[in-house]
Amino acid sequence: MLSFEQLKQRLESAGQPHVLQFWSELCEEDRDTFLQELSQLDLKGLKDHCEGAVRAADSPSANLDQHIQPVPPESIGSVRKSDKSCLAEWENEGLLQISQSRVGVLLLAGGQGTRLGVQYPKGMYNVGLPSGKTLYQIQAERIHKIQELSNRKHGCKCTVPWYIMTSEFTLAPTKKFFKENNYFDLDPSNIVMFEQRMIPAVTFDGKVILQGKGKIAMAPDGNGGLYQALVDNKVLEDMKKRGVEYLHVYCVDNILVKMADPVFIGFCVSRGADCGAKVVEKAYPAEPVGVVCKVQGVSQVVEYSEFQPQTAELRGPGGELVYSAGNICNHLFTRAFLQDVAEKFKDQLKQHVALKKVPFVDSCGNHVKPTKPNGIKMEKFVFDVFPFSRNFVVFEVVREDEFSPLKNADGAATDTPTTARNSLLAQHCRWAMAAGATLLDEHGNTLPPAARKSTGGTKYMKKVCCENSTSLVIDILPEPLSAGLVYPESSSCASAGDSPPTQWEISPLVSYFGEGLEKLLGGRTLPTPFILDEKRAKELQAQ
Repeated sequence: MLSFEQLKQRLESAGQPHVLQFWSELCEEDRDTFLQELSQLDLKGLKDHCEGAVRAADSPSANLDQHIQPVPPESIGSVRKSDKSCLAEWENEGLLQISQSRVGVLLLAGGQGTRLGVQYPKGMYNVGLPSGKTLYQIQAERIHKIQELSNRKHGCKCTVPWYIMTSEFTLAPTKKFFKENNYFDLDPSNIVMFEQRMIPAVTFDGKVILQGKGKIAMAPDGNGGLYQALVDNKVLEDMKKRGVEYLHVYCVDNILVKMADPVFIGFCVSRGADCGAKVVEKAYPAEPVGVVCKVQGVSQVVEYSEFQPQTAELRGPGGELVYSAGNICNHLFTRAFLQDVAEKFKDQLKQHVALKKVPFVDSCGNHVKPTKPNGIKMEKFVFDVFPFSRNFVVFEVVREDEFSPLKNADGAATDTPTTARNSLLAQHCRWAMAAGATLLDEHGNTLPPAARKSTGGTKYMKKVCCENSTSLVIDILPEPLSAGLVYPESSSCASAGDSPPTQWEISPLVSYFGEGLEKLLGGRTLPTPFILDEKRAKELQAQ
């Protein structure tokens, strides 16, 4: 640990002497704590960090319209558009890789649920499902199930290790939560939690913000801090020791995320990709999501603010958006690619500006809670490694099946606990109906069957639109577990925005993605609300 005089000199050299302005008011214990915190900072790089933050905040957003191109078709796979035999092949390849313990999953969980109105990690949030499960539990159970499916298919015992990147704010509560819940019956040795770096928040004139008289306002360095954290915490060495060659990386807040999705994994492996991104079709041209595309021939994500409206609205000959590949922070990397990034590219990642309301102490030592942004937080994004890929691919999935993020408290227009909950319940209702179940509402009335098109489950039904726009359902064929289920607006299973949906919940321990439900539910008439957990599944099997 550096001495006070050493720290004082280095802070003065960095143009930040105000950091110690309240030193004389601190007790001995607080001084020691503050010295430890300051000693851990990159004081040599502090001046560059502060000046760079101001420059970045002052720089206008880039206009990339003349330099962008859509991802070429040969680099794209699609749940909806790819041949069914290809989907089956990719799924089989993915399950094979999982069965050989060559696949790990990595959760980006550095953020708190502040926008949800809570101060604990988002993964601990309960969106109000009938079962009361949290995001962490749902994800853990999907790992259980994909291991089981792979083991059953290949007659082996595999492990999908779960790497969880936390921050200073989320590490301790996450560890405590997992321990209190017995690690959701996963082997604790296969759950690896580690912490990303924290960096100082900076004022608009380039001064480090003091959160307290003896504490700097710090923030995680964005989910792109992953690559430095992999090095700091020797995660790549752990992957190598376990034999993990492919890493599925995702954000904590997507309630529909398919953990270690075998179709996505198999697609990337079959294409020899070192880096892959799942995308969903943009809902409308101005939807505020980044778009996966190419800029001067290099794959990357372009933020919606970097598009001119006329570019975002461009359409192809079939009426589809030209720039439609919405980024959902769901990626696959090879370990070799991550090793390359760690060794050669991590310091070249783009820095992004976030203007935030950062609580601080003023020059008189008064605590201030600002009502408008007063600070700059610099972030790196996980997708900023795409340009370094030698073989980048994109896999398009159905939004209703795989993407419903939790970002805002109820009352907001989108991405709330209600929309996340309804997305999952609507999906499970679709699965039950596709399996042949007849569902009753709370009054005992039969819910009308939904015409359905399946790109997943163990069967699919092909929907044909007639001249009068009436849908017919024909051609019931066997289909792999990759199938997703697509329903028309008339479906009795409400969409994410509807409230309330049919209260039908299926445990991931019973079905990973709609597979295996026909034997349990086919031909049965069942009430709502209903929770199909392992106990209820055994009861149905015994009947």
